[in-house]
Amino acid sequence: MKFTALPLVLATGLLAACSSTSAPQSASLSGEVFYLQRIALPPSAQVSVSLQDVSLADAPAVELAHQVLPSGKQVPIAFTLNYDPAQVKPGHSYAVSARIEIGGKLKFISTERHSVKLDGSDPQPLRIRVDAVR
Repeated sequence: MKFTALPLVLATGLLAACSSTSAPQSASLSGEVFYLQRIALPPSAQVSVSLQDVSLADAPAVELAHQVLPSGKQVPIAFTLNYDPAQVKPGHSYAVSARIEIGGKLKFISTERHSVKLDGSDPQPLRIRVDAVR
């Protein structure tokens, strides 16, 4: 009868070992948003940055992380995007984009693709340039 508990004890130990060596549940990208114009942002400006899966052509990008930065800051504006590495799929393409809205109207947006690999090799901090919208 003493041996019936042994498999249960071994299985519990094995599960505990597996859970402690699992992949990290959170990862992050940090960087800054900037523009070239020599103008100050009004205190109400809203800056947002997002990390997206841009693999599928002619389909909306899937957002992995999004951050809205506190108002009242001036460029360069620092950001940190926290994402779940379990959402990263091999062979997919990922990019970071940014935008600045003033009074609910888009004033600046990133116009170049800022690709990231999300494998730990991306140079940080990222520098995301936004251009004025006309």
